[in-house]
Amino acid sequence: MDRKFAILGDIHANLEALTAVVEDARRRGVTDFVSVGDVVGYNASPSECIKLVRELGCVTVRGNHDHYCSYNESLDDFQPLAASVIAWTRRQLTEDDVKWLHDLPFHKACGGFTLVHSTLDMPDRWGYVFDTLAAEANFSYQMTALCFHGHTHVPMIYEKQQEITRIEPCKTKITFGKKYFINVGSVGQPRDGDSRSAYVLYGAKTKELEFVRVVYDVQAAMEKNMRAGLPERLALRLAQGR
Repeated sequence: MDRKFAILGDIHANLEALTAVVEDARRRGVTDFVSVGDVVGYNASPSECIKLVRELGCVTVRGNHDHYCSYNESLDDFQPLAASVIAWTRRQLTEDDVKWLHDLPFHKACGGFTLVHSTLDMPDRWGYVFDTLAAEANFSYQMTALCFHGHTHVPMIYEKQQEITRIEPCKTKITFGKKYFINVGSVGQPRDGDSRSAYVLYGAKTKELEFVRVVYDVQAAMEKNMRAGLPERLALRLAQGR
């Protein structure tokens, strides 16, 4: 049987989006769920999203929001909006939630591929990859043909043979002799101008990748954010996909 993976990224405490993605993935015959991190942050259901991710047996690596919500480190260097939400999220988490986030690894190999939130060269520095130059350092540390990441909330393929090529999201067959660094986009806060949730399907036997978009109840997620007292901007950006 071909193991079929749903690779999730940047769920960011959006339970409405996560639930819709899980339902869609199950309809498509997914056997395994994995996550490139940032289960919490920005939205109003951090503990509920942790619970669902754990129930799925979802192999998960640590994102920057997961880190700062479970390590009592100073937020002085953070942009004020992000700092306020991290402080709010810390107050919502149970001791068990915090321990689970605290224990997440920075990167992990599973299913014949690697997971990381940002980059493999400095996974604890949370660097952003928006171009081939930024992707180049990661490839030097990538030991598997395929590595999935997130952090920018923008789906993208970086392919390396002799040179590195940046490819817009598309259905892709993994080719022997090449390496791929795949940004899976965001379940809970897309930033590519499309408000639908994003995730990636990967067949371990077929070696095929598919980028998937899922409609979810954005209005319900926005209203939940507002009721929680989170900044209005965070609710509005869900509808904008920004």
